[in-house]
Amino acid sequence: MRRINKTWIGKHWLTGQAIMVTAQDGSVQTVQETDQPAQRWIAPGLIDVQLNGIGGYDLNDTDLTIETVKKVVEVLHRGGVTRFCPTVVTGSKERMLHCIRTIANACDVDPKVAHAVIGIHVEGPFIASEDGPRGAHNLKWVRDPDWEEFLEWHEAAQGRICKVTLAPEKPGAIAFIERLHQLGIVASIGHTAASEEHIQAAVRAGATMSTHLGNGAHPYIKRHPNYIWAQLAEDRLWAGLIPDGFHLPMSTLKVMIRTKGSKAILTSDAVNLAGMPPGRYTTHINDDVILEDNGFLHLASTPDILAGSATPLHLGIQKVAVSGIASLGEAITMATKHPAELLGLDQEGIGTIQPGSPADLIIYDQHPDGSWTILVTVSNGETVYEYSN
Repeated sequence: MRRINKTWIGKHWLTGQAIMVTAQDGSVQTVQETDQPAQRWIAPGLIDVQLNGIGGYDLNDTDLTIETVKKVVEVLHRGGVTRFCPTVVTGSKERMLHCIRTIANACDVDPKVAHAVIGIHVEGPFIASEDGPRGAHNLKWVRDPDWEEFLEWHEAAQGRICKVTLAPEKPGAIAFIERLHQLGIVASIGHTAASEEHIQAAVRAGATMSTHLGNGAHPYIKRHPNYIWAQLAEDRLWAGLIPDGFHLPMSTLKVMIRTKGSKAILTSDAVNLAGMPPGRYTTHINDDVILEDNGFLHLASTPDILAGSATPLHLGIQKVAVSGIASLGEAITMATKHPAELLGLDQEGIGTIQPGSPADLIIYDQHPDGSWTILVTVSNGETVYEYSN
């Protein structure tokens, strides 16, 4: 049975020209300029390539359930995110396998989850063990790259792993990256204290991304050369950037966006405490953390080591626009078109609005100061969120 044609009108996120978008069966049919008046704006659904949890729901919980994964997708829809990479971080083998398997099972039983999940991102445990580069990852679970362990993840995920973050200086990491590349899985450099030589070797082996560049690093490092400059200078690397105002000062974020250009990707790195009230929390990942009134989330024992982000992606995009680093439309592009290109999804029309692309889109109000309000989220042609006062 065919679905009824659906139509949306809004101002194009980049040009401001009013456009009419029609869709059927979850696919965009036509995109045409129109003379009809449009007060609201339209853009592709947002893509978050690194999300650990949100709204009190934790994708790394030892007791993660399919229902929790569904709830994460619901919360993401409220912020305009239609596609994401659920991120499983450094932990015991048992906990990591359970989380990977549960996310894959959620995709099997729920079509909305299956549409939303691009693939699973495994961040760690093959990362630097030293304080600073290790970030908030628990030292007792850090280990060296092990291809047999990856194959266990691969089986549990039913082939849904799309990205792995690791430190290239770890023993066996370069060969590991080569194997990931052969499987078409993004190898991303992160939580590393690598030399420039290690980073170059990783890129030659097939690494294509830097995970949250500028973070997972020593609080103080040699001014140059260092592993941040080396990744920033490498044109073959995409850069995941967290625009919450805490992970990177806005001046640093501006320089990184300017340098990386079309390979700059805005991502939330949100954890389950995103959207929760301020306070001290105990987590099974990194023990005690503190969420400040201003949204800054850090380890209780080390205030200058962040414990993930408490800022959803759409609010990070807003910070970029309000700060004047980029227009709102340009910031949206860094969280739609750019991540789609990294993951090869642009070939399917994901990350933009064009005939043949999935009908994943958002309708929003844009305010004079650069801020925005997401009014409607459409996923696979279906309205999954509508704003109400």
